[in-house]
Amino acid sequence: MSSSRLNQAGGRVLVTGGAGFIGTTLARQLADSAEQWVVLDNLHPQVHPGSQPPADLPDSVDLRIGDVTSADDLDAVVADLRPDTVVHLAAETGTAQSLSESTRHGMVNVVGTTQLLDSLTRAGHVPGHFVLTSSRAVYGEGVWRNADGSTFQPGLRTHAQLEAGQWDHGDGAAHVPNTVAGTHPNPINVYGATKLAQEQILSAWTGSHDTRLSVLRLQNVYGPRQSLSNPYTGIVSLFSRLAREGESIPLYEDGDITRDFVYIDDVVSALVAAIAHQPADHMRTVDVGSGVRTTIGDLAREIARYHSAPEPHVTGQYRDGDVRHASCTVEDTLRSLDWQPRVSLRDGVAGLQEWIATQLD
Repeated sequence: MSSSRLNQAGGRVLVTGGAGFIGTTLARQLADSAEQWVVLDNLHPQVHPGSQPPADLPDSVDLRIGDVTSADDLDAVVADLRPDTVVHLAAETGTAQSLSESTRHGMVNVVGTTQLLDSLTRAGHVPGHFVLTSSRAVYGEGVWRNADGSTFQPGLRTHAQLEAGQWDHGDGAAHVPNTVAGTHPNPINVYGATKLAQEQILSAWTGSHDTRLSVLRLQNVYGPRQSLSNPYTGIVSLFSRLAREGESIPLYEDGDITRDFVYIDDVVSALVAAIAHQPADHMRTVDVGSGVRTTIGDLAREIARYHSAPEPHVTGQYRDGDVRHASCTVEDTLRSLDWQPRVSLRDGVAGLQEWIATQLD
């Protein structure tokens, strides 16, 4: 094992939630080059049918079945490993689900983070580097620009507003892509609030212990190894299933909701860059996306085209707590991490469909 590969992986690495979609793909990239690559994951059946670990998790991964909300589970891992790097992926992620299961999201995302830190304190150990996968949800609706050039940051769209089909904020107002430097976090759903809490808790702890923190605010991640059974993993896998079955994909609101869809390989390459190169100062926060704004309708049409499925149709349905537009610019991330996204939406959609075929056919 070369020293450069060892340094790239961060020596002894603890990955919470590391048997999931992102964690498994990251392990396939880096686990073999680490001194130890230990995954703590509870194999929740919503993500892992039958609570079984993914078949393609590398043999070099030391998988410990446990929960980040359990002090005993964390203590057993932390005291044994004393990690150089902690990659904190463990989280509940469903925006809609967070409204109906707020305690579950708070326990895993917030208490799970504080339990991790308390476990490190009990072990008398401070890792050299934390890497957190945060979310574009911390921005809420972000910044909007009026027709006269003035900007404002709207809050939550009310149920009454959505019921009346008033999708946008103001006449002629347009969404401005989010940036760490230019968009003040203002989450509008429980999930986003818990992710921002993770950022703030880790910033306070690492700052007090003179160690490093990298926060990656991920846009909408999709690609191979994404759960096909979890209804809260995202619309790309849902749309793909419907199109494969020859159905017309339903579009919420007017079909013009926008997101930044970023392929899993691009997300993992950003994580690899963050792990390999610690921030020069205490903390860095970056946006990780494709840098391309895509409407839900355009995504659906691309997936339908691949499967020769019927044209998608607008339903006018909506989700409470959802944002109208979410996208980002990645220029600052390119400079900070020496990284860039490489997979186009068309190529990414095709890659996902090819993988799904291997799972379902």
